[in-house]
Amino acid sequence: MKITAVEAIPFAIPYTKPLKFASGEVHAAEHVLVRVHTDDGIVGIAEAPPRPFTYGETQAGIIAVITGVFTPQLVGLRLTEREVAHARLARTVGNPTAKAAVDMAIWDALGRTLGLPVSDLLGGYTDRMRVSHMLGFDEPAAMVAEAEKMLERYGISTFKVKVGRRPVQLDTAVVRALRERFGDTIELYVDGNRGWTAAESLRAMKEMADLDLLFAEELNPADDVLGRRWLVGKLDVPFIADESVPTPADVTREVLGGSATAISIKTARTGFTGSTRVHHLAEGLGLEVVMGNQIDGQLGTACAVTFGAAHELTSRRAGELSNFLDMSDDLLAEPLRISDGVLRVPFGVGLGVDLDPDKLTRYRTDN
Repeated sequence: MKITAVEAIPFAIPYTKPLKFASGEVHAAEHVLVRVHTDDGIVGIAEAPPRPFTYGETQAGIIAVITGVFTPQLVGLRLTEREVAHARLARTVGNPTAKAAVDMAIWDALGRTLGLPVSDLLGGYTDRMRVSHMLGFDEPAAMVAEAEKMLERYGISTFKVKVGRRPVQLDTAVVRALRERFGDTIELYVDGNRGWTAAESLRAMKEMADLDLLFAEELNPADDVLGRRWLVGKLDVPFIADESVPTPADVTREVLGGSATAISIKTARTGFTGSTRVHHLAEGLGLEVVMGNQIDGQLGTACAVTFGAAHELTSRRAGELSNFLDMSDDLLAEPLRISDGVLRVPFGVGLGVDLDPDKLTRYRTDN
């Protein structure tokens, strides 16, 4: 059960359309596949999605830190020494998705070694989650049409609407168009990706006060400390901290400082070990929690549903588990399937998923 090697393999898969939000846009999933090898011949896998406009990580940077910094500190450790691995990774500042992918690949290798699903190792609360779909920037009619497709084809009835980069009235018009089209048959919440000021955010929320929103997420920057506290104090829906809370310490600071009343857990950012810490902290503080998505591919989404379904708190709300539908292809041998608005935890040991070697050969970019 000892780690013998850690691989970091770059790959790129185009999106069927650009994904646009206030902090940037992406045209292809230029991610990093992480593989942890053991002396028993077991290989654990996970996916690191770079987001330079959110955490400062790039594909090349993730590969460099994993191969040059993390691997020498991990080789020789047993898979059960997860706390040792976590402490050693923590010596390096930043690099959250690189750390998370290594952590989750270790968990996958452990599950495969023990012959158990990772979801069971984490808690085993349920075997499925309801799915929320992200609607990126577009004209109101186009965003309504996408929601119609997701509802009709996949049964998805919870939508996170990206706002914050355009004039307030255009974004609020989109949300209103969605509510008018679907009535109370869908759940809606908004995500500003820090794109508005505090004043713009409050104006927008007042304009949408009659639309029965579940949450408001990262409407304005967290480093606008006074503005954020002022805004959160005036809202009557939970305010989700997402990219402003990459660590448990950040969660504590934002919540106790009055800058958030709910959080998003993203396994792509905190892995399984860090996400467990954040989850328990949220339970203790009595926070609402949603499972977020780092525009993950299917491997990353398998990690997210594995963690979310393992706990009662994270399985209450629909999780953001459908971004892979916007990818033109993926690396998994057996694709994930959303049906009746639900994604099941893949059945099998570890994460329950395997790679298609031909697809990996096709999409890896280091050949």
